[in-house]
Amino acid sequence: MSDPTQPSIPAFASRDPNSPEFWNERFERRYTPWDQAGVPSAFRAFAERHRDAAVLIPGCGSAYEAAWLAQQGTPVRAIDFSPAAVTAARAQLGAQHAQLVEQADFFTYEPPFTPTWIYERAFFCALPLARRGDYAQRMVELLPPGALLAGFFFFGATPKGPPFGVERGELDALLTPYFELIEDEAVADSIAVFTGRERWLTWQRRA
Repeated sequence: MSDPTQPSIPAFASRDPNSPEFWNERFERRYTPWDQAGVPSAFRAFAERHRDAAVLIPGCGSAYEAAWLAQQGTPVRAIDFSPAAVTAARAQLGAQHAQLVEQADFFTYEPPFTPTWIYERAFFCALPLARRGDYAQRMVELLPPGALLAGFFFFGATPKGPPFGVERGELDALLTPYFELIEDEAVADSIAVFTGRERWLTWQRRA
């Protein structure tokens, strides 16, 4: 039986989430069930506790959070490797801040500043499972000791994705060699695709 809370899935040509074409198709056809179309309350609360801290947002999608940070005067850079996503993000930020969004591959991108924190929002769960180790290593390279990886993590096994859920033990094994978990909070305003299965986690880079 179909889930009435989820939009019907169009027939897409691209099935590889490791390819920009996969995401281009979905943005171009307006099939973005992971898009909150706003700024989550947990993000706002965290950002307000870390004002003026430079933020990198990988896999930014429509970049509502980047637009909000830019309006606060916070240093931010948002990236996505999908040209269609970058177009959507720049529309959110407007002409004044459009340059804060770049088309780039997270695994090779060099930001113009050293991030104080990196925001995780539906990026980890969008990656093919084989890239999870690469994700952890790149976070280690980008974040200096004491810096933070913070955001929403999607839990539980999924038969197919994206989003690809992760078991809690697997995530801990992936990150705890390099990061200490310092915040673990329930999420009250999840969208349908993530409801009941995500938590806000803050990981601090170990020395």
